[in-house]
Amino acid sequence: MRTRTRRPARRLSTAKADTAPIDLRSDTVTRPTPEMRKAMADAEVGDDVLDHDPTMAELEERVAGLLGASAALWTPSGSMGNLIALMSHLQRGDSFLAPAGSHVLDAELGTAAWLAGGMPRPLEHDAGPGRVSAAAVRRAAGADAPYYALTTRLLCLENTHNAAGGTVTRPEDHARVASAAKAAGLAVHLDGARLWHAAVKLGVPLGALTVGSDTVQVCLSKGLGAPVGSVVAGSVEFVQQARRLRKMLGGGVRQGGVLAAAGLVALDRVDRLAEDHARAATLAAGLRERGWRAPEPETNIVLVAVADLPGTLARFRESGVLASAMSGKVRLMTHADVGDAEITAALDRIGPLEQGRAGRPAVRGAS
Repeated sequence: MRTRTRRPARRLSTAKADTAPIDLRSDTVTRPTPEMRKAMADAEVGDDVLDHDPTMAELEERVAGLLGASAALWTPSGSMGNLIALMSHLQRGDSFLAPAGSHVLDAELGTAAWLAGGMPRPLEHDAGPGRVSAAAVRRAAGADAPYYALTTRLLCLENTHNAAGGTVTRPEDHARVASAAKAAGLAVHLDGARLWHAAVKLGVPLGALTVGSDTVQVCLSKGLGAPVGSVVAGSVEFVQQARRLRKMLGGGVRQGGVLAAAGLVALDRVDRLAEDHARAATLAAGLRERGWRAPEPETNIVLVAVADLPGTLARFRESGVLASAMSGKVRLMTHADVGDAEITAALDRIGPLEQGRAGRPAVRGAS
């Protein structure tokens, strides 16, 4: 990924800037850019169910190429993309492995078990936050199990690992773990909702991070800022099945090119994720200077360990900074709609740790 000069994020009007909340809850809160809105308005469309919408087809082909896959399919959400992949890999009564805290385990309403029929088996992070080792996969995969034991068929990885704080798995580590899974007879699905962040952080092509994966899901509506959509990719045969599964789940798309057009624009914004990483590092450093426990982030997610999570979230909110909860910590996420000035303002609003102690929110002005 090439380095780009950091540019200001889009800001509110001057009249609103001094009082508006600074929204750091997620990188999904971004608004479509003017370029996206124009592309959506001008998109060439067709009935995707009948003839395969041309703009949708262009997006799918482009993402497949980036991921090193043979084919790809647009889905309304990353959760649906993950579910389609798991439904294709699992049979009822199978089990699957995933790093503890993975999105497919904790943030998709149990659809991996409920709809895909797979029993989840979390793996501890024995190779660093959000990461598992090849040895752990080999141990968990098993071999000589009695007939009444579950059959483990799938390893589901996540890069970056959201709940661990946006941590990155390097290409060689991913390939080593995927190889161990294949040797044990497992398929590999990669939940790469924020794989773009990992590629930018490491300075490698996206396809370098998917080696050994049978299926991959990437999201367009998180860091890349598209309003809607993800893409799930794999073999031509997988995508043929995935299209049927998407329809089964209610995902028959008509003039989907209106949404796909924004996704195509989003793909041209990958390099600017480095700006979000830099701003997250600035935010974490500023919090540490003020006494907060905020480790250096790997990408755009800052996790802050606090004694009183509800009280701290309330304090931030009353100070004019919107945050969310993740893994029992405060989560702050930088994104395209937050610039350097907003990071500085957020730090000023949050203030030192000792303010608002004993769990009582410290009420500060929003300016």
